[in-house]
Amino acid sequence: MSVAKPFRKLIKCVILDLDGTLLNTDGIVGNVLKVSLGKYGKEWDGRETLKIVGKTPFEAASAVVEDYGLPCSPIEFISEISPLFSDQWCNIKALPGANRLIKHLKRNGVPMALASNSPREGIDAKISFHDGWKDSFSVVIGGDEVRTGKPSPEIFLEAARRLSMEPSSCLVIEDSLPGVTAAKAAEMEVIAVPSLPKQSHLYTAADEVINSLLDLQLEKWGLPSFADWVEATLPIDPWYIGGPVIKGFGRGSKVLGIPTANLSTKDYSDLLSEHPSGVYFGWAGLSARGIFKMVMSIGWNPYFDNKEKTIEPWLLHDFTEDFYGEELRLVIVGYIRPEVNFPSLESLIAKIHEDRRVAERALDLPLYSCYKNDSYLRNS
Repeated sequence: MSVAKPFRKLIKCVILDLDGTLLNTDGIVGNVLKVSLGKYGKEWDGRETLKIVGKTPFEAASAVVEDYGLPCSPIEFISEISPLFSDQWCNIKALPGANRLIKHLKRNGVPMALASNSPREGIDAKISFHDGWKDSFSVVIGGDEVRTGKPSPEIFLEAARRLSMEPSSCLVIEDSLPGVTAAKAAEMEVIAVPSLPKQSHLYTAADEVINSLLDLQLEKWGLPSFADWVEATLPIDPWYIGGPVIKGFGRGSKVLGIPTANLSTKDYSDLLSEHPSGVYFGWAGLSARGIFKMVMSIGWNPYFDNKEKTIEPWLLHDFTEDFYGEELRLVIVGYIRPEVNFPSLESLIAKIHEDRRVAERALDLPLYSCYKNDSYLRNS
């Protein structure tokens, strides 16, 4: 759930970060570092992730070289990994909500700048694989085009100068702490979309902290609001997941009175990293029982503080028996809300039932009901 202060200024332009804000680069960074460190007999375990997110390439390389005790300089390490990264740019996916945001701002004539600590050449290469992005930004600035990168405000001040805007009329959208620090030092408004799980509490300097780009409410900043919500739901490009039903935490029926049909996340780590935590809905196909409406949560379930990101679908039908081991296939077609914590079990249960009502109504709309006939559901 977003935590926002009333906006103090009307915003005239938006400055966006790239990696982790618009593009899902985390998985590729991890894969490259696994390969690179493996050559030195080291194993990337992700412990430096917080140290490298939002940093300049040199700062990130320095942190890895120092923490892993590598027998090379940061510059040498950068020269080793740069070709590996370049080979992966074509595989980087836009984060959910990124295309929607860029198209919306462009359609409404809101000037946009892209300001990233990455080198300009890498930025141009990355955005070239995303249709319409290059032409949507009036200004693009890389970390090698300013004297000091984030958390220095220089890159954002330069973006405002090139846009011919006062810093106070700029809204920055950032995923990293260095980016938020830089934006506030530039005296700009900033929305934080933390790219690392369970780190939202660190972003106290931001004017607003949201779970994902799907949760943006631009009207809070005097910008044109999105008009694509339909009866408290946001249509999304459908995505597919399936597998045998497994035993979950044993709390769905017993604690919540809401029986979930859990799926293993073992083979879906990449898919889960692509989709923000939150409440979604769609259709569920059970091999021997038919097709049912479904609402589901993805994430860490803050009330229970899960250690792993989970998928917990609730099939909206009264079953008379368990069906562990049966093949379950899901088509996820819409988004309801971000994952939030609750002050009591009762308030959590009440919200889950509200989610059910929202999903049931929405799935009767032609916009969503057509997916009930998706062949994926019947191939189980």
